[in-house]
Amino acid sequence: MTEIPETTDGTAGGTSRRALIGWGGAGLALGAATAGGGVAMTRAGDDVQTVAAEAGGAVDFHGGHQAGIATPVQDRLHFAAFDLETDDRAEFVQMLKDWTAAARRMTAGQAVGEGAYGGLAEAPPDDTGEALGLKPSRLTLTIGFGPGLFEKLGLADRRPEALVDLPQFPGDNLDKNRSGGDVCIQACSDDPQVAVHAVRNLARIGFGKVSVRWSQLGFGKTSSTTPEAQTPRNLLGFKDGTRNIAGTETARLKKFVWVDGADTDNNSAWMDGGSYLVARRIRMHIEPWDRTSLQEQEDIIGRDKGEGAPVGKAKERDEPFLKAMLPDAHVRLAHPDSNHGATLLRRGYSFTDGTDGLGRLEAGLFFLAYQRDVRTGFIPVQRTLARTDALNEYIQHVGSAVFAVPPGVRDKDDWWGRALFSEGA
Repeated sequence: MTEIPETTDGTAGGTSRRALIGWGGAGLALGAATAGGGVAMTRAGDDVQTVAAEAGGAVDFHGGHQAGIATPVQDRLHFAAFDLETDDRAEFVQMLKDWTAAARRMTAGQAVGEGAYGGLAEAPPDDTGEALGLKPSRLTLTIGFGPGLFEKLGLADRRPEALVDLPQFPGDNLDKNRSGGDVCIQACSDDPQVAVHAVRNLARIGFGKVSVRWSQLGFGKTSSTTPEAQTPRNLLGFKDGTRNIAGTETARLKKFVWVDGADTDNNSAWMDGGSYLVARRIRMHIEPWDRTSLQEQEDIIGRDKGEGAPVGKAKERDEPFLKAMLPDAHVRLAHPDSNHGATLLRRGYSFTDGTDGLGRLEAGLFFLAYQRDVRTGFIPVQRTLARTDALNEYIQHVGSAVFAVPPGVRDKDDWWGRALFSEGA
Protein backbone atom coordinates (compact mmCIF):
# COMPACT_ATOMS: atom_id res chain seq x y z
CA MET A 1 0.00 0.00 0.00
CA THR A 2 1.36 3.37 -0.95
CA GLU A 3 -0.15 6.83 -1.20
CA ILE A 4 0.44 7.67 -4.86
CA PRO A 5 -1.35 8.77 -8.11
CA GLU A 6 -3.18 7.14 -11.14
CA THR A 7 -4.76 7.80 -14.70
CA THR A 8 -7.26 7.46 -17.57
CA ASP A 9 -7.13 6.33 -21.19
CA GLY A 10 -9.76 6.35 -23.90
CA THR A 11 -13.15 4.86 -24.36
CA ALA A 12 -15.50 4.66 -27.31
CA GLY A 13 -19.26 4.78 -27.49
CA GLY A 14 -21.28 1.82 -26.25
CA THR A 15 -20.99 -1.08 -28.70
CA SER A 16 -23.52 -3.84 -28.09
CA ARG A 17 -22.31 -7.39 -27.68
CA ARG A 18 -22.75 -9.40 -30.86
CA ALA A 19 -26.34 -10.43 -31.26
CA LEU A 20 -25.76 -14.12 -30.66
CA ILE A 21 -28.77 -13.94 -28.41
CA GLY A 22 -31.12 -11.06 -27.79
CA TRP A 23 -30.79 -8.71 -24.84
CA GLY A 24 -33.96 -10.19 -23.41
CA GLY A 25 -32.20 -13.56 -23.15
CA ALA A 26 -29.07 -12.12 -21.59
CA GLY A 27 -26.97 -14.47 -19.50
CA LEU A 28 -26.46 -14.03 -15.76
CA ALA A 29 -24.47 -10.89 -14.90
CA LEU A 30 -22.51 -11.37 -11.68
CA GLY A 31 -21.77 -7.69 -11.02
CA ALA A 32 -23.31 -4.27 -11.36
CA ALA A 33 -22.04 -1.27 -13.26
CA THR A 34 -20.75 1.76 -11.41
CA ALA A 35 -23.35 3.87 -9.68
CA GLY A 36 -24.80 6.47 -11.97
CA GLY A 37 -24.11 4.48 -15.12
CA GLY A 38 -21.06 3.62 -17.15
CA VAL A 39 -18.65 6.09 -18.67
CA ALA A 40 -17.40 6.12 -22.23
CA MET A 41 -14.20 7.80 -23.32
CA THR A 42 -13.00 9.22 -26.61
CA ARG A 43 -9.35 9.67 -27.47
CA ALA A 44 -7.75 12.67 -29.12
CA GLY A 45 -4.04 11.94 -29.04
CA ASP A 46 -3.14 11.76 -25.36
CA ASP A 47 -6.11 13.84 -24.30
CA VAL A 48 -9.07 12.16 -22.68
CA GLN A 49 -12.60 13.46 -23.03
CA THR A 50 -15.27 11.99 -20.80
CA VAL A 51 -18.74 11.80 -22.28
CA ALA A 52 -21.98 10.44 -20.98
CA ALA A 53 -22.73 6.91 -22.11
CA GLU A 54 -25.07 4.09 -21.34
CA ALA A 55 -24.05 1.71 -18.57
CA GLY A 56 -21.91 -1.06 -19.95
CA GLY A 57 -20.33 0.99 -22.75
CA ALA A 58 -17.13 0.03 -24.56
CA VAL A 59 -13.60 1.35 -24.19
CA ASP A 60 -11.69 1.91 -27.42
CA PHE A 61 -9.09 -0.85 -27.85
CA HIS A 62 -6.89 1.19 -30.20
CA GLY A 63 -4.60 4.04 -29.21
CA GLY A 64 -1.05 5.18 -28.63
CA HIS A 65 -1.15 3.74 -25.10
CA GLN A 66 -2.85 0.56 -23.95
CA ALA A 67 -6.25 0.98 -22.36
CA GLY A 68 -6.48 -0.12 -18.73
CA ILE A 69 -3.68 2.15 -17.51
CA ALA A 70 -4.99 5.72 -17.53
CA THR A 71 -8.55 4.56 -18.22
CA PRO A 72 -11.11 5.37 -15.49
CA VAL A 73 -10.82 2.47 -13.08
CA GLN A 74 -13.51 -0.20 -13.42
CA ASP A 75 -15.10 -2.07 -10.51
CA ARG A 76 -13.67 -5.55 -11.09
CA LEU A 77 -10.37 -7.20 -11.99
CA HIS A 78 -9.13 -10.54 -13.27
CA PHE A 79 -5.35 -10.56 -13.47
CA ALA A 80 -3.40 -13.54 -14.82
CA ALA A 81 0.32 -14.22 -15.19
CA PHE A 82 1.46 -16.85 -17.71
CA ASP A 83 4.57 -18.95 -18.21
CA LEU A 84 5.90 -19.57 -21.73
CA GLU A 85 5.58 -23.17 -22.90
CA THR A 86 7.36 -22.58 -26.22
CA ASP A 87 10.68 -21.14 -27.32
CA ASP A 88 9.47 -20.80 -30.92
CA ARG A 89 9.31 -17.06 -31.48
CA ALA A 90 7.15 -17.32 -34.61
CA GLU A 91 4.64 -19.49 -32.75
CA PHE A 92 4.48 -16.97 -29.91
CA VAL A 93 4.08 -14.05 -32.35
CA GLN A 94 1.13 -15.80 -33.97
CA MET A 95 -0.42 -16.25 -30.53
CA LEU A 96 -0.03 -12.52 -29.88
CA LYS A 97 -1.79 -11.77 -33.15
CA ASP A 98 -4.59 -14.18 -32.23
CA TRP A 99 -4.83 -12.65 -28.76
CA THR A 100 -5.02 -9.16 -30.24
CA ALA A 101 -7.83 -10.15 -32.59
CA ALA A 102 -9.77 -11.74 -29.73
CA ALA A 103 -9.15 -8.77 -27.40
CA ARG A 104 -10.29 -6.34 -30.08
CA ARG A 105 -13.60 -8.20 -30.37
CA MET A 106 -14.19 -8.78 -26.66
CA THR A 107 -13.55 -5.17 -25.65
CA ALA A 108 -16.08 -4.13 -28.33
CA GLY A 109 -18.65 -6.48 -26.81
CA GLN A 110 -18.37 -9.14 -29.50
CA ALA A 111 -17.76 -12.87 -29.26
CA VAL A 112 -14.41 -14.45 -30.08
CA GLY A 113 -14.10 -15.74 -33.65
CA GLU A 114 -17.29 -17.31 -34.93
CA GLY A 115 -18.92 -17.26 -31.52
CA ALA A 116 -20.15 -19.76 -28.96
CA TYR A 117 -22.56 -21.75 -31.13
CA GLY A 118 -23.78 -22.22 -34.68
CA GLY A 119 -20.55 -23.69 -36.03
CA LEU A 120 -19.54 -27.29 -36.60
CA ALA A 121 -21.14 -29.51 -34.02
CA GLU A 122 -18.06 -31.74 -34.04
CA ALA A 123 -15.66 -28.92 -33.12
CA PRO A 124 -15.29 -26.79 -29.96
CA PRO A 125 -16.81 -23.34 -30.43
CA ASP A 126 -14.51 -20.32 -30.76
CA ASP A 127 -16.05 -18.60 -27.74
CA THR A 128 -16.75 -20.15 -24.33
CA GLY A 129 -20.13 -18.44 -24.16
CA GLU A 130 -20.48 -17.20 -20.58
CA ALA A 131 -20.56 -13.56 -21.73
CA LEU A 132 -23.36 -14.07 -24.25
CA GLY A 133 -25.84 -11.22 -23.97
CA LEU A 134 -23.68 -9.18 -21.61
CA LYS A 135 -22.61 -5.67 -22.47
CA PRO A 136 -18.90 -4.76 -22.81
CA SER A 137 -19.02 -3.22 -19.31
CA ARG A 138 -15.97 -1.04 -20.08
CA LEU A 139 -13.74 -4.09 -20.48
CA THR A 140 -10.07 -3.27 -20.98
CA LEU A 141 -7.32 -5.80 -21.65
CA THR A 142 -3.73 -4.83 -20.97
CA ILE A 143 -0.71 -7.03 -21.75
CA GLY A 144 2.77 -7.00 -20.22
CA PHE A 145 6.01 -8.94 -20.76
CA GLY A 146 8.00 -10.29 -17.80
CA PRO A 147 11.80 -10.46 -17.54
CA GLY A 148 11.95 -14.20 -18.31
CA LEU A 149 10.29 -13.82 -21.71
CA PHE A 150 13.30 -12.13 -23.25
CA GLU A 151 15.73 -14.92 -22.34
CA LYS A 152 13.35 -17.70 -23.37
CA LEU A 153 12.70 -16.22 -26.81
CA GLY A 154 16.28 -15.21 -27.56
CA LEU A 155 15.58 -11.51 -27.06
CA ALA A 156 17.89 -10.78 -24.12
CA ASP A 157 19.45 -7.87 -25.99
CA ARG A 158 16.00 -6.23 -26.30
CA ARG A 159 15.13 -6.38 -22.62
CA PRO A 160 14.83 -2.77 -21.41
CA GLU A 161 17.23 -1.69 -18.68
CA ALA A 162 14.27 -0.39 -16.68
CA LEU A 163 12.75 -3.91 -16.55
CA VAL A 164 14.75 -4.88 -13.48
CA ASP A 165 14.18 -7.80 -11.15
CA LEU A 166 12.71 -6.38 -7.95
CA PRO A 167 14.98 -6.70 -4.91
CA GLN A 168 13.96 -8.55 -1.76
CA PHE A 169 12.46 -5.94 0.55
CA PRO A 170 12.49 -6.26 4.35
CA GLY A 171 9.36 -8.06 5.52
CA ASP A 172 8.63 -9.74 2.17
CA ASN A 173 7.28 -13.28 2.45
CA LEU A 174 6.81 -14.02 -1.23
CA ASP A 175 5.07 -17.15 -2.45
CA LYS A 176 6.78 -18.26 -5.66
CA ASN A 177 3.46 -19.72 -6.82
CA ARG A 178 1.95 -16.22 -6.71
CA SER A 179 4.94 -14.35 -8.13
CA GLY A 180 6.66 -13.75 -11.45
CA GLY A 181 5.45 -14.65 -14.92
CA ASP A 182 6.57 -14.26 -18.53
CA VAL A 183 3.37 -12.58 -19.74
CA CYS A 184 0.49 -10.92 -17.91
CA ILE A 185 -3.04 -9.99 -18.85
CA GLN A 186 -4.93 -7.41 -16.80
CA ALA A 187 -8.67 -7.57 -17.46
CA CYS A 188 -10.74 -4.79 -15.87
CA SER A 189 -14.50 -4.46 -16.21
CA ASP A 190 -17.59 -3.35 -14.36
CA ASP A 191 -18.91 -6.92 -14.66
CA PRO A 192 -16.74 -9.70 -13.16
CA GLN A 193 -18.13 -12.27 -15.58
CA VAL A 194 -16.98 -10.19 -18.55
CA ALA A 195 -13.46 -9.94 -17.08
CA VAL A 196 -13.23 -13.66 -16.29
CA HIS A 197 -14.56 -14.54 -19.75
CA ALA A 198 -11.82 -12.45 -21.36
CA VAL A 199 -8.94 -14.09 -19.49
CA ARG A 200 -10.46 -17.55 -19.92
CA ASN A 201 -10.65 -17.18 -23.69
CA LEU A 202 -7.12 -15.79 -24.03
CA ALA A 203 -5.80 -18.67 -21.91
CA ARG A 204 -7.58 -21.14 -24.17
CA ILE A 205 -6.24 -19.51 -27.34
CA GLY A 206 -2.76 -19.66 -25.82
CA PHE A 207 -2.94 -23.36 -24.91
CA GLY A 208 0.36 -25.05 -25.74
CA LYS A 209 2.18 -21.72 -26.01
CA VAL A 210 1.50 -20.36 -22.52
CA SER A 211 0.04 -21.69 -19.28
CA VAL A 212 -1.45 -19.82 -16.34
CA ARG A 213 1.14 -19.45 -13.55
CA TRP A 214 -1.13 -17.61 -11.11
CA SER A 215 -4.15 -15.35 -11.17
CA GLN A 216 -6.02 -12.95 -8.93
CA LEU A 217 -9.61 -11.71 -8.80
CA GLY A 218 -10.18 -8.24 -7.43
CA PHE A 219 -13.18 -6.16 -6.39
CA GLY A 220 -13.73 -2.72 -4.94
CA LYS A 221 -11.11 -0.61 -6.71
CA THR A 222 -8.79 1.00 -4.16
CA SER A 223 -7.67 3.90 -6.34
CA SER A 224 -9.37 6.18 -8.82
CA THR A 225 -8.08 7.99 -11.90
CA THR A 226 -11.04 10.36 -12.03
CA PRO A 227 -10.58 13.22 -9.52
CA GLU A 228 -14.27 14.13 -9.42
CA ALA A 229 -15.18 10.62 -8.24
CA GLN A 230 -15.43 9.66 -4.58
CA THR A 231 -12.13 8.22 -3.34
CA PRO A 232 -12.59 4.48 -2.73
CA ARG A 233 -11.72 2.78 0.55
CA ASN A 234 -9.51 -0.24 1.13
CA LEU A 235 -10.30 -3.12 3.49
CA LEU A 236 -8.73 -1.23 6.39
CA GLY A 237 -11.59 1.24 6.02
CA PHE A 238 -9.49 4.21 4.90
CA LYS A 239 -9.71 6.19 1.69
CA ASP A 240 -6.94 5.06 -0.63
CA GLY A 241 -5.32 6.88 -3.54
CA THR A 242 -6.34 10.46 -2.77
CA ARG A 243 -3.27 11.81 -4.55
CA ASN A 244 -3.40 9.39 -7.47
CA ILE A 245 -2.60 10.67 -10.97
CA ALA A 246 -5.79 11.51 -12.83
CA GLY A 247 -6.34 10.36 -16.39
CA THR A 248 -6.81 13.95 -17.47
CA GLU A 249 -3.42 15.03 -16.10
CA THR A 250 -1.50 14.57 -19.33
CA ALA A 251 1.57 16.40 -18.05
CA ARG A 252 1.91 14.15 -15.00
CA LEU A 253 1.25 11.05 -17.10
CA LYS A 254 4.01 12.06 -19.47
CA LYS A 255 6.39 12.77 -16.60
CA PHE A 256 5.70 9.74 -14.40
CA VAL A 257 3.92 7.01 -16.42
CA TRP A 258 4.64 6.89 -20.15
CA VAL A 259 8.03 5.75 -21.41
CA ASP A 260 9.58 8.39 -23.65
CA GLY A 261 11.99 7.89 -26.52
CA ALA A 262 14.62 9.62 -24.40
CA ASP A 263 14.39 6.69 -21.93
CA THR A 264 15.26 4.07 -24.55
CA ASP A 265 18.15 2.98 -26.72
CA ASN A 266 18.06 1.17 -30.06
CA ASN A 267 17.28 -2.14 -28.38
CA SER A 268 14.45 -0.86 -26.21
CA ALA A 269 12.90 1.77 -28.51
CA TRP A 270 9.92 -0.58 -28.83
CA MET A 271 8.81 0.60 -25.34
CA ASP A 272 8.24 4.21 -26.45
CA GLY A 273 4.66 4.97 -25.36
CA GLY A 274 4.55 2.03 -22.98
CA SER A 275 4.91 1.80 -19.20
CA TYR A 276 6.17 -0.52 -16.47
CA LEU A 277 3.86 -2.43 -14.14
CA VAL A 278 4.56 -3.67 -10.63
CA ALA A 279 2.01 -6.11 -9.19
CA ARG A 280 2.13 -6.95 -5.48
CA ARG A 281 -0.25 -9.14 -3.51
CA ILE A 282 -0.45 -7.57 -0.05
CA ARG A 283 -2.04 -9.63 2.72
CA MET A 284 -3.79 -7.59 5.39
CA HIS A 285 -3.93 -8.88 8.96
CA ILE A 286 -7.56 -7.93 9.31
CA GLU A 287 -8.29 -9.30 12.79
CA PRO A 288 -5.53 -7.44 14.70
CA TRP A 289 -6.36 -4.26 12.79
CA ASP A 290 -10.02 -4.52 13.79
CA ARG A 291 -8.95 -4.64 17.46
CA THR A 292 -6.80 -1.50 17.14
CA SER A 293 -8.14 1.78 18.52
CA LEU A 294 -9.40 4.40 16.09
CA GLN A 295 -6.77 6.90 17.22
CA GLU A 296 -3.96 4.44 16.59
CA GLN A 297 -5.37 3.52 13.19
CA GLU A 298 -5.46 7.18 12.19
CA ASP A 299 -1.94 7.76 13.51
CA ILE A 300 -0.63 4.78 11.52
CA ILE A 301 -2.22 5.98 8.28
CA GLY A 302 -1.77 9.73 8.75
CA ARG A 303 -5.37 10.60 7.80
CA ASP A 304 -8.67 10.60 9.65
CA LYS A 305 -10.95 7.70 8.89
CA GLY A 306 -14.12 9.66 8.14
CA GLU A 307 -13.26 12.55 5.84
CA GLY A 308 -9.85 11.24 4.86
CA ALA A 309 -8.20 14.55 5.72
CA PRO A 310 -4.47 14.51 6.47
CA VAL A 311 -3.41 15.14 10.07
CA GLY A 312 -4.17 18.71 11.08
CA LYS A 313 -6.28 19.48 8.00
CA ALA A 314 -10.05 19.61 7.44
CA LYS A 315 -10.58 18.20 3.94
CA GLU A 316 -9.40 15.06 2.18
CA ARG A 317 -7.66 16.89 -0.65
CA ASP A 318 -5.96 19.49 1.52
CA GLU A 319 -2.21 19.45 1.00
CA PRO A 320 -0.76 17.31 3.81
CA PHE A 321 1.65 18.82 6.31
CA LEU A 322 3.95 15.84 6.66
CA LYS A 323 5.75 17.00 9.78
CA ALA A 324 2.44 17.02 11.66
CA MET A 325 2.27 13.25 11.19
CA LEU A 326 4.18 10.67 13.19
CA PRO A 327 7.56 9.86 11.60
CA ASP A 328 6.40 6.33 10.73
CA ALA A 329 2.94 7.29 9.39
CA HIS A 330 2.14 5.61 6.10
CA VAL A 331 1.08 8.75 4.22
CA ARG A 332 4.17 10.63 5.32
CA LEU A 333 6.54 7.87 4.18
CA ALA A 334 4.74 7.22 0.87
CA HIS A 335 4.46 10.87 -0.13
CA PRO A 336 6.55 11.96 -3.15
CA ASP A 337 8.26 14.57 -0.96
CA SER A 338 9.68 11.71 1.12
CA ASN A 339 10.88 9.84 -1.98
CA HIS A 340 12.63 12.43 -4.14
CA GLY A 341 9.42 13.04 -6.09
CA ALA A 342 8.75 9.38 -7.00
CA THR A 343 5.13 9.12 -8.16
CA LEU A 344 3.13 6.09 -9.33
CA LEU A 345 -0.18 5.60 -11.10
CA ARG A 346 -2.18 3.10 -9.07
CA ARG A 347 -4.96 0.72 -10.13
CA GLY A 348 -5.19 -1.55 -7.08
CA TYR A 349 -8.12 -3.74 -6.02
CA SER A 350 -9.24 -5.38 -2.80
CA PHE A 351 -9.36 -9.16 -2.66
CA THR A 352 -10.68 -11.81 -0.32
CA ASP A 353 -9.97 -15.49 -0.92
CA GLY A 354 -11.86 -17.18 1.91
CA THR A 355 -9.94 -18.04 5.07
CA ASP A 356 -6.42 -19.27 5.69
CA GLY A 357 -7.44 -22.45 7.53
CA LEU A 358 -6.89 -20.85 10.93
CA GLY A 359 -10.09 -18.85 10.93
CA ARG A 360 -8.43 -15.68 9.63
CA LEU A 361 -9.69 -13.84 6.57
CA GLU A 362 -7.40 -14.26 3.56
CA ALA A 363 -7.80 -10.72 2.31
CA GLY A 364 -5.92 -7.61 1.35
CA LEU A 365 -4.85 -5.37 -1.49
CA PHE A 366 -3.77 -6.45 -4.96
CA PHE A 367 -1.49 -3.51 -5.68
CA LEU A 368 -0.99 -2.48 -9.30
CA ALA A 369 1.25 0.48 -10.10
CA TYR A 370 2.33 1.89 -13.46
CA GLN A 371 5.42 4.03 -13.85
CA ARG A 372 7.95 5.33 -16.34
CA ASP A 373 10.86 3.55 -14.66
CA VAL A 374 10.69 0.97 -11.85
CA ARG A 375 14.12 2.05 -10.61
CA THR A 376 12.93 5.58 -9.86
CA GLY A 377 9.31 4.66 -9.10
CA PHE A 378 8.27 1.66 -7.05
CA ILE A 379 11.68 0.53 -5.76
CA PRO A 380 12.66 3.68 -3.81
CA VAL A 381 9.13 4.11 -2.45
CA GLN A 382 8.92 0.52 -1.25
CA ARG A 383 12.38 0.69 0.29
CA THR A 384 11.22 3.63 2.38
CA LEU A 385 8.01 1.90 3.41
CA ALA A 386 9.57 -1.49 4.11
CA ARG A 387 12.01 -0.05 6.61
CA THR A 388 9.89 2.08 8.90
CA ASP A 389 6.18 2.13 7.94
CA ALA A 390 4.02 1.57 11.05
CA LEU A 391 1.51 -0.16 8.81
CA ASN A 392 3.91 -3.09 8.33
CA GLU A 393 2.61 -4.59 11.57
CA TYR A 394 -0.70 -5.17 9.80
CA ILE A 395 0.31 -6.05 6.22
CA GLN A 396 2.75 -8.34 4.42
CA HIS A 397 3.77 -8.57 0.76
CA VAL A 398 3.20 -12.19 -0.29
CA GLY A 399 3.28 -11.99 -4.11
CA SER A 400 5.29 -9.94 -6.58
CA ALA A 401 5.82 -9.46 -10.31
CA VAL A 402 7.11 -6.84 -12.74
CA PHE A 403 6.27 -6.40 -16.42
CA ALA A 404 7.14 -4.18 -19.39
CA VAL A 405 3.84 -2.95 -20.82
CA PRO A 406 4.27 -2.12 -24.53
CA PRO A 407 2.53 0.79 -26.28
CA GLY A 408 -1.01 0.47 -27.56
CA VAL A 409 -2.38 -1.23 -30.66
CA ARG A 410 -2.79 1.66 -33.08
CA ASP A 411 -5.18 0.25 -35.69
CA LYS A 412 -6.78 -2.88 -37.08
CA ASP A 413 -3.53 -4.03 -38.68
CA ASP A 414 -1.44 -3.65 -35.53
CA TRP A 415 -1.01 -6.23 -32.77
CA TRP A 416 0.28 -6.50 -29.19
CA GLY A 417 4.08 -6.32 -29.05
CA ARG A 418 4.61 -5.75 -32.76
CA ALA A 419 7.44 -3.26 -32.23
CA LEU A 420 9.33 -5.79 -30.09
CA PHE A 421 8.80 -8.81 -32.32
CA SER A 422 8.73 -7.23 -35.77
CA GLU A 423 12.26 -8.38 -36.63
CA GLY A 424 11.42 -11.95 -35.72
CA ALA A 425 7.88 -11.99 -37.02
